[in-house]
Amino acid sequence: MALLLALLLPLLGSRGALAQCPAPAELRPANGTRLCALLYADNSPYYEQCCAGDALQVPPDADMPYLPVGWAGRASSLVVGTRCELTVWSRRAKAGKTRRFSAGAVPRLQEVKRGLFGNWNDAIRALYC
Repeated sequence: MALLLALLLPLLGSRGALAQCPAPAELRPANGTRLCALLYADNSPYYEQCCAGDALQVPPDADMPYLPVGWAGRASSLVVGTRCELTVWSRRAKAGKTRRFSAGAVPRLQEVKRGLFGNWNDAIRALYC
């Protein structure tokens, strides 16, 4: 039994420790205003290294049928703030597949299915928050 616990404890600790992703209530830029969501560019097979790299700040009531230059098809992780909902589309101008994310962190968008064969990693091309 002790051997089984010794093997499982590190796995459980690393899986649940989403160290890099901020909590939904912590989404505030330097000026202190509230954010609806943060999209992150970097991807990692390790959860504690997700939510890193360049970040796109999404204010409340943001309507972006076209993402800013360099962000279309780049998001690999995201965090949605409390009392917010993020709707994303797989094609520009709010076309294609759609998905809603409620408050919380999604450290690896490649684990979120988009249709039968795809996933949401590097697939977000439009959003509304």
